[in-house]
Amino acid sequence: MSRSLVRPLLVALALLGLPLASSLLAQEGVRIGLTYTAGTRPGLYVLPMRGAHADSIRAILVRDLDFGDRISVIAPDSGTPPTGPLNYALYGRLGAAAVLQVVQQVNGAVSITLHEVGASRVLQEKTYPITADPDTPAWRMAIHRISDDIEEWVTGVRGIAATRIMFNRGGTLWMVDSDGANVQRVPGVGSGLHPAWHPNGRIIAHTEFADDGSHVVVRDLAEGTARRVSFALGANFTPTFSPDGKTLVFSSGVDGTDLWAVRLEGGEGPVRVTVGRGSENASPSYSPDGRRIAFVSGRLGRPEIYITDSDGANPQWLTTTGFGDQSYRSDPSWAPDGRHVAFQTQIEGRFQIAIINLRDRSVKQLTIEGANEQPSWAPDARHLVFTSNRSGSRQLWVLDSESGRMRQLTHGVLARMGAWSPRLVVP
Repeated sequence: MSRSLVRPLLVALALLGLPLASSLLAQEGVRIGLTYTAGTRPGLYVLPMRGAHADSIRAILVRDLDFGDRISVIAPDSGTPPTGPLNYALYGRLGAAAVLQVVQQVNGAVSITLHEVGASRVLQEKTYPITADPDTPAWRMAIHRISDDIEEWVTGVRGIAATRIMFNRGGTLWMVDSDGANVQRVPGVGSGLHPAWHPNGRIIAHTEFADDGSHVVVRDLAEGTARRVSFALGANFTPTFSPDGKTLVFSSGVDGTDLWAVRLEGGEGPVRVTVGRGSENASPSYSPDGRRIAFVSGRLGRPEIYITDSDGANPQWLTTTGFGDQSYRSDPSWAPDGRHVAFQTQIEGRFQIAIINLRDRSVKQLTIEGANEQPSWAPDARHLVFTSNRSGSRQLWVLDSESGRMRQLTHGVLARMGAWSPRLVVP
């Protein structure tokens, strides 16, 4: 049994006495509204289920909810689905604040019933029609979306199971689901570095190498089309999309590099954002409101993180020499909630992942073991994907920035430059 599936007896011993209290919210679609001690997670008992693909469905749901790091999943390995009214008091003694019933219908649809234990009532019911063939990537993504709904009903925060991470492997681009399944090569891409997602989740940008140098390419995954948007000469790399999806910013130059912005529609040429005077300026990352951009610059003789208005006005030095033993910070990633910027910083000769609080400029180091680089935030502004050699080779890992919990996402051939997608609405 994996550590994410806790036997009821152990859960009871660990969670009995936890000060859980239910709200009296009765409107369908609102979250449970549990109040509990800070730093703890409400218990969710996932009942056994029947159906042609019950084991797969339940395993995906349980893993997704566990990986969300907001819920304590109670999922016994064996048992039969209960019939008749639930014994809410029993589940309460087992540490559950909520109980989840899952039923696979004959036509393949999945029905969910979420019970609030404290109020002894059904909180939410919903049936999901699933037309994709079982155990296909589209079918799995449909189950992931159910997981995200459940997490939102219980905690008020939508899950991130229905997302993918794009990354570089073997000089080209690959994708993997948030749980580490469904690894596949991105179609149509030859050479590919520095992947970036459009907010709609259907368009990507990346760096491409050709005989005449490097270029930034925008690719529509749904239509299978691609076009270059960068200059014909010089280095062109590290693209990122604005939050509204209308602008692409990337680094370009011959003698040094600067940030340039180009409108994706309208035919206008790139507009210069930074004036680095021969220094390297790269790795832009937009603030959630689109008004500012974090980037790395070597204008002071060493790589540091800066913030500028999206039009290039008011550049400010974000990182300082007071953190770490060497002045090298790069690869900024602005959190979707706007509160932090993640980056890599050199400490004792190795790169580590850190985040800086934009309110008070305090810095928190998140990794210690191995060399850790290239952070990218998940849509929940809590989880990060990053490159690490802690397993003996460079692979992608996922980190919960609140608890410090980590899990390895990729295996096998070296993987790096992870970019977390927005929440996806298409398979």
